[in-house]
Amino acid sequence: MSGERFDAPILVDRKPRRHARGAFGTGEKGRHRRERGRDPRRSLPPIFGSSPPSEEITTIRRPFRAPPPPKEGPRINREIRGVPQIQLIDEEGNNVGVVSFYDALDRAEEVGLDLVEIAPNSAPPVCKLLDYGRFKYQSQKKASETRKNQKVVEIKEVKLRPGIDDHDYETKLKQSRRFFEEGDKVKVTLRFRGREMAHQDLGIQVLARMRDDTADVAKVESDPRLEGKQMIMILAPR
Repeated sequence: MSGERFDAPILVDRKPRRHARGAFGTGEKGRHRRERGRDPRRSLPPIFGSSPPSEEITTIRRPFRAPPPPKEGPRINREIRGVPQIQLIDEEGNNVGVVSFYDALDRAEEVGLDLVEIAPNSAPPVCKLLDYGRFKYQSQKKASETRKNQKVVEIKEVKLRPGIDDHDYETKLKQSRRFFEEGDKVKVTLRFRGREMAHQDLGIQVLARMRDDTADVAKVESDPRLEGKQMIMILAPR
């Protein structure tokens, strides 16, 4: 062998180097974490006996309840409160006089009728012995008949022109009289076209003629007034 020297490579099994940073790390941030006593990388369970974390208290409100609707009709029997004495009218319509409320209630139970308050604003209140169910039925029937017999006033419309001829005018006049006999009001509308706006006096004359011809059955409720291109007058039955 020659005198040359060969250095063979040495294989070393190295393990990765570990940095001893600890649970909280090193440096300035690690110091602050160690002082606060918490590790941001893991969440530890609370220590037994330590104070529980503060919880936000939520106030639960009760749902809003609307007040009960007021009772329709008069008060009856034990619904009558706050009145120690009443003016009593018996089942025959005779005025018994001022009696105790409980005495009147006992008397109503004896005869099998209701004690109904018919004049609550009197001093003392006036109450009557009667069958409240029958009384309520008769009151509703009477109110229904009143609404049925009540006349609903409607407003009918009659249209005219400034140059209307006599035949058409008589037709409109008869139509208006029929409306007045039925109890309705009449809205007389007179419409101008084009150059007729320059002769509004002709329209006033037509409306005045209608007013005079119906004076025996109608009266003027609204005087003639100009609205745009039409003149309006309202007549009501006498």
